Amino acid sequence: MNKKDAVATKQKRRKQQSGISILNLMPIYFFTIIFVAAPLIYMFVLSFMQRADGWGVQIKFTLKNYLNILEPIYLRTFAESFKLAIITTLFNVLIGYPYGYFMAKLNEVWKKRMMLLIMIPFWVSSLMRLYGWVIIFRANGLLDKFLMSIGLINDPLKLLYTYPAVAVGMIYALLPFMILSVYSSAEKLDWSIVEASRDLGANRLQAFLTVTIKMTLPGLMSGVVLTFIPSMGLFFIADILGGNKVVLVGNLIQEQLMKAHNWPFAAALSVVLMVLTSLMINLYRKLTNVKDLEGLV
Repeated sequence: MNKKDAVATKQKRRKQQSGISILNLMPIYFFTIIFVAAPLIYMFVLSFMQRADGWGVQIKFTLKNYLNILEPIYLRTFAESFKLAIITTLFNVLIGYPYGYFMAKLNEVWKKRMMLLIMIPFWVSSLMRLYGWVIIFRANGLLDKFLMSIGLINDPLKLLYTYPAVAVGMIYALLPFMILSVYSSAEKLDWSIVEASRDLGANRLQAFLTVTIKMTLPGLMSGVVLTFIPSMGLFFIADILGGNKVVLVGNLIQEQLMKAHNWPFAAALSVVLMVLTSLMINLYRKLTNVKDLEGLV
């Protein structure tokens, strides 16, 4: 076989391989277009439509749905959701980072045991676990009886259907995601670099702040994203533990869909929420960029 024939054979093989790779990717493209892109486009278009007098929508372009979001009552709902997301994320960082960090330093046997403790709650429905918190927080519930038995309080606290109850429910539901994100990052940490900083004169705290945190920052930021974004839309937690006293953006969208039947306004709320979460994801990408991390270290 001469050189010309060999080149032609290679080109033919490359075309065959590219054709096979395209066929392999077709299911992914099909799934993305049908189940991701199409619903998002539909929601975006629907947000510019008008609500019909009875049921459904009128195909008339309007910006009224987005202008309605600027009303104080809806802005307050976004502010409350944002505040709850910050509180949830902050407590999850304070609890989840130490847990994931020290779990990564355990031996293999204890790693499996600690991982089992994290995974066990996922074996039970999240709704059932939240109703467990209802039993704990309700008047004369487990928490009230315990606090009264040790003499800390004389009357029931009645924590159920309050803002703290919703915050506890959010923290409880999203804490495993923070722990697993930090653990996956801390487990890959090169401990020799930490030891090198100690050899160069840094104490434990200095080595932790200057080396460990910065090298586990991708896992930490991943946990922040997995905590912050869902906490703005998990309306069923606010429904169960907050009643009608705590209204989040997710509750508002559900109300507009199921009760008011104002689908265009619900779509507009969803688009705004999606934009906010996209900004959070872009911030995460910038903070976990390799060049940015090199600059931090």
